[in-house]
Amino acid sequence: MAAPGRRAPWKGALLMLLASQAMSLVNCSEDDDVPEEWILLHVVQGQIGAGNYSYLRLNHEGKIILKMQSLKGDADLYISDSTLHPSFDDYELQAVTCGQDVVYIPAHFQRPVGIGIYGHPSHHESEFEMKVYYDTTAEQYPFGETAYSSDGADTSQKHAYTPEDASQEEESVLWTILISILKLVLEILF
Repeated sequence: MAAPGRRAPWKGALLMLLASQAMSLVNCSEDDDVPEEWILLHVVQGQIGAGNYSYLRLNHEGKIILKMQSLKGDADLYISDSTLHPSFDDYELQAVTCGQDVVYIPAHFQRPVGIGIYGHPSHHESEFEMKVYYDTTAEQYPFGETAYSSDGADTSQKHAYTPEDASQEEESVLWTILISILKLVLEILF
């Protein structure tokens, strides 16, 4: 049996290794999972205080994807096509994870679309980076997301939303939860 003083550094090293592996998996998949059909329109960086909102306005038509990463703290997204000041009480779409938040804004939403970025009160200040993408698949297939040949066979490799997308979103949420737990454990230990 190891001496009590020798167990703690070993546990800390193991936790650091697990945390670094989890972070590298998440960091590698952040930008790698952007389809080639998405065109980067804007990159917005900012800071938001605890319990406060910062508002943006989206005028661009078409299907838009917002990918926001909380660099520090926890910033959340609230989206609305009926108000320019969406909040956690008044929104149509939301993304409120502790890591990367992704929102798909449909082409049929009225423009301008209100974007509310909320600084979660669990952190004094939150820093974020949001990438705004335009999805060109809507242009390629204006009468639906799939193209068919004259014999009726599906010739497209692109789909609007599939069950695999749902499992990837669930996996992303699980990674976010895992990383949050690891951060909490590391804060307790160190």
